[in-house]
Amino acid sequence: MEGVTSGAALIASRSAIVAAEVDRAFDALLSVPDDPRARLYEAMRHAAIGGGKRLRPLLVRAASDLFNISGESALRVGLAVECIHVYSLIHDDLPAMDDDDVRRGKPTIHKAFDEATAILAGDCLHDLAFQLIADEETHPDPFVRIELVKALAAASGPAGMAGGQMMDLEAEGANFDLATVTRLQQLKTGALIAFCVDAAAIMARIPSEARTSLHGYARDIGLAFQIADDLLDVEGDVAVAGKALGKDQAAGKETFVSLLGVERAREQARMLVQQAKAHLHAHGAQADLLRAIADYIVERDR
Repeated sequence: MEGVTSGAALIASRSAIVAAEVDRAFDALLSVPDDPRARLYEAMRHAAIGGGKRLRPLLVRAASDLFNISGESALRVGLAVECIHVYSLIHDDLPAMDDDDVRRGKPTIHKAFDEATAILAGDCLHDLAFQLIADEETHPDPFVRIELVKALAAASGPAGMAGGQMMDLEAEGANFDLATVTRLQQLKTGALIAFCVDAAAIMARIPSEARTSLHGYARDIGLAFQIADDLLDVEGDVAVAGKALGKDQAAGKETFVSLLGVERAREQARMLVQQAKAHLHAHGAQADLLRAIADYIVERDR
């Protein structure tokens, strides 16, 4: 119990710090200009500042702890990942996709502004992600920066997040089996989570063949995260979640919960968390935040 409590305290303190850093950085990056672009910047600020778990920037920071990466570099890469994540939420909420009215406890962008502004806000956040990691302020080595660009593009494109979103659109009434649902979520959710961990190794110039344990950790927490999301979609509190729940079931989509049942899905998530932490056995206290994140993923309420 003491380990769980200390892990929860570590998550609470570090996530609060990272969330505050992310909000301050977005506030500076998205200063509203005094010209006709103002509405676009206001929409981007509405989506990017405040709310959200900031799990992805926290993961970048936690993985960076393993290699003594500077806080500034970790923050900039975390911001880039958050830009990709937020852009995907803006577009996912559009009427052409999931048609959601609420995100992070606030009206979605197309509701607070309009659809055209929402599309452009998402596009600009996508572009800002690559502007951030391609800048020499992120890392002095241009070869590291280009590897970060390549890895983030792969994680967010058709072989990653966007491909998983396409599979998710096709899932309505498609009767996907467990292997297909797993593949869908490895792309839609897991690819970007994996980048967060891999990015730290890239910045530390760790060769790909030496990242096996980190890849295993990221794969397992990515699936555990989605199973926990599926459980929250069935059992969660809308007021706490800050978004609509029960939509997958209403749309006839197969999920880990619909295929495994609540208890088997919960047990699978817990098993994945234990596997994820086992991948970190070679690391000492510097991996404590990564371990705490793995536990948090299945214990969260939003």
